[in-house]
Amino acid sequence: MKENGLTMGCRRVLLTAMCILLAAGFTAAACACLPLRAEAAEQEKVTRDFYAMDTVLTLTAYGDGAAEGITKAGEEIERLDALLSTARKESEVASINAASMETEGEMFALSEDSIALLTASLYLNEETGGAFDITIYPLMQLWGFPTKEYRVPSDDEIAGTLALVGSDRISFDPEEGEMSFPMKGMEIDFGGIAKGYAAERILQIFRDAGITSGLVSLGGNVQTLGTKPDGSPWKIAIQNPYGEENYLGVLQAADKAVVTSGGYERYFEENGKRYHHILDPATGCPADSGLLSVTIINDDGMMADGLSTALFVMGEEKAVEFWRNHADEFQMVLYTSDDRLLASPGLRDCFTSDNTIEWIA
Repeated sequence: MKENGLTMGCRRVLLTAMCILLAAGFTAAACACLPLRAEAAEQEKVTRDFYAMDTVLTLTAYGDGAAEGITKAGEEIERLDALLSTARKESEVASINAASMETEGEMFALSEDSIALLTASLYLNEETGGAFDITIYPLMQLWGFPTKEYRVPSDDEIAGTLALVGSDRISFDPEEGEMSFPMKGMEIDFGGIAKGYAAERILQIFRDAGITSGLVSLGGNVQTLGTKPDGSPWKIAIQNPYGEENYLGVLQAADKAVVTSGGYERYFEENGKRYHHILDPATGCPADSGLLSVTIINDDGMMADGLSTALFVMGEEKAVEFWRNHADEFQMVLYTSDDRLLASPGLRDCFTSDNTIEWIA
């Protein structure tokens, strides 16, 4: 068995590093192609790296409040990691999962953060027809992704573990802030949405500090505040899954989240076959959807985070259909296994590529 050459956290870090080509004048942002502002005054720039949520996080802010804002953002990242990590036994999520092994039907009290995450997760689960599912954690463990003790489970093992998957079976009372599982052994993992939530929290801290221009890079999740200090839009390059030294295209934007998910980010190989970490909740196996990467551009980082995973699981046809039903809510870029680059038409003025772009009708 062979693991890809990068750790699961570092792979997403590399995705971000390649997506934010600072040396080439690329930073990050969203698709709201804004005109240049004339008052491009010099502002102090502060950049700092943190390690949390199993990845390296890079925060950049401009202006007088930059240093204070980044310091407070770092504290918030650590707080969220301590609360939500499945790997930290004392975390709220890990405690809920551990208790689920001993009992069924018990009501668990949730923090405000977990209430927000669970509310969004259950909404996405319903909207995507189950393609996004936070109860997939037992399957992730079965395949060995959390521990890196990778293995290909038997069909019987997968079928047995699938009985523990199904967000729609969670009992949730948002007013009381409580949830319960219908059966012993069910577990949750907010990993598919937590980075987007953390980015939203960080941007609010930036705003509170008086920052109007900033960048948050959380291991594959990129979110921006405003434009670059000179008034020009940020630029984000989307990595080509086939190569770490080139990219599929460049987005220009501001005040948006840009999140990319792909099966090349984290995987292992056995007997010449590659198994990636994005599991299909319907089959219990790595999603075989015909997509190599999905990039979502949205106002809300948490929604962009969850949708990038869900649409990857869906595959091209269902992803396009889903976008058509929600065209006023987000934009997307899809890259297929037969080397086709598709993009939603709302990106026409702010997405460029050396490849041929198929604009979705």
